Amino acid sequence: MATKVGLLHLELMVGDAMTLKDKRRVVKSFKDRIANRFNVSIAEVDHLDSIRRCLLAVVMVSNDSRYIEGALQQIVNAATGHPGWFLVDYELEQL
Repeated sequence: MATKVGLLHLELMVGDAMTLKDKRRVVKSFKDRIANRFNVSIAEVDHLDSIRRCLLAVVMVSNDSRYIEGALQQIVNAATGHPGWFLVDYELEQL
């Protein structure tokens, strides 16, 4: 059995956030939309107490590494086009 795991880290700057509540509202909306659309697990893993910084980890499991790479790249594209923030950096790896 060939199980493939894809891991994506997204580092974001939430430009419009004035409070942690503002940041969490924007991030939660994105997380919910991405989790439902792509059937992935997603969590904020760093900068939890920062008002404007956010690091998200996205994980996908499949038997096809090309499918994982394509789906995670679509998530990067969705993060790039999101109006509430800008994408600082991302890292995609297959485990």
